[in-house]
Amino acid sequence: MWSWSSGTRAQPSSRVARLACVACICSGAIAAPAIAAPPDVVFGDGYEGFAPAHLVVHYPANAQSISARGSAGGLSWVQGSAMARTGDTFTRMLEIGAPAEWKPVLDDVTFALGPNYPVGSGQTVEIWPHFTTTHGQVTTLIPAFASTVLGNTRAIYAYLPPTYVENTLATMPVVYMQDGQNLFAAHPEWSQFGSTWAVDTAFDAASNDGSFKEAIVIGVASNASRIDEYTPTVDPDVMDGGNADAYLQMLVTELMPAVDGTLRTRTDVGSTLIGGSSLGGLLAAYAGRTMPTVFGRIAALSPSAWWDNEVIVGDVLSTPAAPNRPLKVYVDSGDTDADAVTATNALADAYVTVGYVEGVDLLHVVQAGGQHNETYWAQRFPGAMAFLLGTRDSE
Repeated sequence: MWSWSSGTRAQPSSRVARLACVACICSGAIAAPAIAAPPDVVFGDGYEGFAPAHLVVHYPANAQSISARGSAGGLSWVQGSAMARTGDTFTRMLEIGAPAEWKPVLDDVTFALGPNYPVGSGQTVEIWPHFTTTHGQVTTLIPAFASTVLGNTRAIYAYLPPTYVENTLATMPVVYMQDGQNLFAAHPEWSQFGSTWAVDTAFDAASNDGSFKEAIVIGVASNASRIDEYTPTVDPDVMDGGNADAYLQMLVTELMPAVDGTLRTRTDVGSTLIGGSSLGGLLAAYAGRTMPTVFGRIAALSPSAWWDNEVIVGDVLSTPAAPNRPLKVYVDSGDTDADAVTATNALADAYVTVGYVEGVDLLHVVQAGGQHNETYWAQRFPGAMAFLLGTRDSE
């Protein structure tokens, strides 16, 4: 229960005080000095006892209202408590002494999707919820994206998560994925192999269970120049490769401005991920080494770390100290050399050598029986995103 204080305390009546004084005089006793009760802590917002928690909800409610339900601080799961509205921002303060849970409710009928939100004393919880949309949208963002840097074109696909679709106030991190035609379960006809990573399915599930943060996924289609564009050097055994720097220049100077100008993206390094598999995984690791102030989180699934005598291992071993390195790196493979496990293990060891800590800013996964195809990348992709993006409620 909230309590309010004016900063003053009630005084005893004058009659009671006079009687007390008479009693002291008649008995000849000397009254002991009064011990003043410690004043209650009163915070700037007028709440006593605990620093108030602040709930902040951003949602384009239009003519609808948003209330809060929860387990403490005057909230109930049975009936909502009104939130103060300023435009499309709804706020409420709670006085709670222990961690609690809450949820916004649209018109006090429809609960926000996903798990309950945690809140503690003195904490500000600022959220951009969604209430009705359970599936994101997969679209062809740019049918024929023309690159001056590379002198070619390709399709650019986009996955927009449920919160992005419903809550037009929300901005999102962006995951730039290679071989973009092979990513989305909603469009298996785009895939070269008939199977996909089911990236959209993974993000839809996370939107509803909170297992990792929602993000925009940009699928950059590959073309006939794939080997050349995804590799940092020429491999003498393959007699091809070496144009990764130009490809990354295309991403950073041509594609990313187009994406940022079209979608509601977060553009800081911590919100910008790059990922891929096979040669695309090699490219992701190389981007982390050469453009760490652009791509802060790296997803290298089954990377072709064997390329050009494991050149990427040497590149990673020359990684400078923070902040000129990716914030987090995910590396994986199957458990046999059919999926380059030996070279991938060497790559993971290189990250450890330069100071990455397993389970903190590096996650290396070796999947038993994992093979080099979309079926297994789809199985490992949610774990990669959970590590790189964190849960919905993580910092």
